[in-house]
Amino acid sequence: MISLLTDFGLVDASVGACRGVLATLAPGVPIADIGHMVPPFDVARGARMLEYAVPYYPAGTIHVAVVDPGVGTARRPVAIRTHRGDVLVGPDNGLLPWAADRLGGVAAAVELSADAYRLHPVSHTFHARDVFCPAAAHLTRGVPLEAFGPPVDPSSLQRLPRATPEIKDGELRASVAYVAAFGNLHFDVLREDWLRAGLDGAATIAVDADGWRREVPYRPTFGSVGVGEPVLLEDSFGHLCLAVNQGSAQAALGLAVGASVRFSRIR
Repeated sequence: MISLLTDFGLVDASVGACRGVLATLAPGVPIADIGHMVPPFDVARGARMLEYAVPYYPAGTIHVAVVDPGVGTARRPVAIRTHRGDVLVGPDNGLLPWAADRLGGVAAAVELSADAYRLHPVSHTFHARDVFCPAAAHLTRGVPLEAFGPPVDPSSLQRLPRATPEIKDGELRASVAYVAAFGNLHFDVLREDWLRAGLDGAATIAVDADGWRREVPYRPTFGSVGVGEPVLLEDSFGHLCLAVNQGSAQAALGLAVGASVRFSRIR
């Protein structure tokens, strides 16, 4: 199977061209769309979407991910084989390593430089069609990873920084990592962080966010509170989420990605 993730949207022929290349070079191989509505140029959002989706695909899937504001520049086109056996294909701009971590880590990586496995002429602005999709198709046909170009030291792959929560005196501070489609605010806060802060087991949490102060219940799901009421919960990927039942936490709080929020036990 080959999966596709891009920021191309669905209003022009870009996605269709990529799928056409895959269908031509790897006929009969299933193609799945993780999504094509990554906010334009938002590498971090694309990396997060990719890492959340890839564990649910069959081992050995080839994932093509393209959020590539540096297309045509000196940034490397790469393919990364993970320890689970999947291969991630895309730009070396931080988009791929979080997903590789979810699949057991990087086993090997190469730069995609071999002319034999590209479309020609190669566009300076459409490597998804001319470099990444052809590589993915040839991988499904049994071409070994090493044939695509020179090896890449895994430690040299570009990585995006992750904001770690700050825990002190029974309080946890974290920044908004991303805003979901329904306006839910998600944080890079895991259950173990919640435990270290001494917040586990608290039925209600004090939330302080840029002047918005409220005692918010910690519940298992959105419908545990009334419509329009805020709720804290663990999202489906194991991260802390601040939501409003059938509403938008982003609209209620006016917070964007990177905004700092403080969580503490009711005293």
